[in-house]
Amino acid sequence: MNPFYENIIGIALTIIFVALILILYLFLTSRRTKRTHQKIDKAKESGLHEPVSLHPFIDTETCIGSGACIEACPEKDILGWANGKAKVINASRCVGHGACFHACPVQAISLCIGTEKRGVDLPHVSQEFETNIPMLFIAGELGGMGLIKNAVEQGKQAVEYIVSKLNCKRDTQYDVIIIGAGPAGIAATLSSVKNNLRYLTLEQDTLGGTVYNFPRAKIIMTSPMDLPLYGKVKLKETTKSELLSLWQNVLHKNNITINEQEKVLHIEQKEDSFEVTTTKFVYTSKSVILSIGRRGSPRKLNVPGENKEKVYYRLLEPELIHNKNILIVGGGDAAIESALLLADEKNNVSLSYRSDKFSRIKPRNLERINEYAESKKINLLLNTNVQEILDDKVIIKREPESNILDLTNDFVYIFAGGELPNQFLEKIGIKITKKFGEKILTHRKK
Repeated sequence: MNPFYENIIGIALTIIFVALILILYLFLTSRRTKRTHQKIDKAKESGLHEPVSLHPFIDTETCIGSGACIEACPEKDILGWANGKAKVINASRCVGHGACFHACPVQAISLCIGTEKRGVDLPHVSQEFETNIPMLFIAGELGGMGLIKNAVEQGKQAVEYIVSKLNCKRDTQYDVIIIGAGPAGIAATLSSVKNNLRYLTLEQDTLGGTVYNFPRAKIIMTSPMDLPLYGKVKLKETTKSELLSLWQNVLHKNNITINEQEKVLHIEQKEDSFEVTTTKFVYTSKSVILSIGRRGSPRKLNVPGENKEKVYYRLLEPELIHNKNILIVGGGDAAIESALLLADEKNNVSLSYRSDKFSRIKPRNLERINEYAESKKINLLLNTNVQEILDDKVIIKREPESNILDLTNDFVYIFAGGELPNQFLEKIGIKITKKFGEKILTHRKK
């Protein structure tokens, strides 16, 4: 065959091959984009598209559509891919894991708190986690990022910054007082020992903070992290008991003592130091780290009978409760998970939630609560509010019909969230601001 025609045929075949590849790419891109938009539409219908707290913001000008953020996200359908860019689908289900932030190869993702319409109250902190009061720091959930790995990193970084700022004068009892022994407080304590600081850690309850109050069987999602004096902790899913055991072991191994059952009443700044007053003593320190969590006091329903002994605000040992008539109140993950655990222990469980659908829970929890409701393992009472708690029953009102329901009852567990300890913070002098979509974790310019 004439070489000229051979070249023409070769070029034609190459063009056809490239065209087929392009057509296939456009077809797959179109189908994937369509799927993502369908998920977004469904999320909007279900009230899941708008974020309620920490959530990712994607800079579409920078995003190259690698999909690394989607693969890294431990939750289902938080992020999707459309028209060659990453897209947020179910923002309200984001748990602030930060995996997408770290996975993005071009730094196109920031983590934001609140939205333009819905603000979130947070104490003012710098990138070093320092408040408006010099040498007073906030780490962990109270600052808006409650995931264990994030809390550990913040506790470590706050201590490292304190080390860089401490002067040589040793006119106080301690270099740092750490308030709260949750993930951030434990990490700050270990980092203080590692840096040879004179430290004191105070906990009003028990080692573990918020984690201690989880049900024993609750699965805790975390991610690999670097714990001072221990090294790499390679956990993805663990239990409360396993996590507490890890912390207890590393503290014991390093002869570290935490003052449990000692509540801080007030913190007062004294020139270049602090005076910390507790239920037991008054201490002085060069710096303070607050890692007390956001829950503060549990939010009450303020209904008659709520002060009865059968009413609780946390579930610790569901495996010890059997064959009881139990009402769970709330629509968050804590309420759902508690209802599921109690139902598995052959209790007669009802769950009352004031809205007509769940909008802030993990996908797996949503699947399971719907399964339990369909199989009658849980009596799901949406659009209902507790009216009164009596010794042997609970009176519930269903909206909008205003129907009154009487439920035979042995125990009531209320998971209505907690109230930010604003009064305590403001008394200290810490500024609290409402964040309307403000970026609180972004890649720093080098």
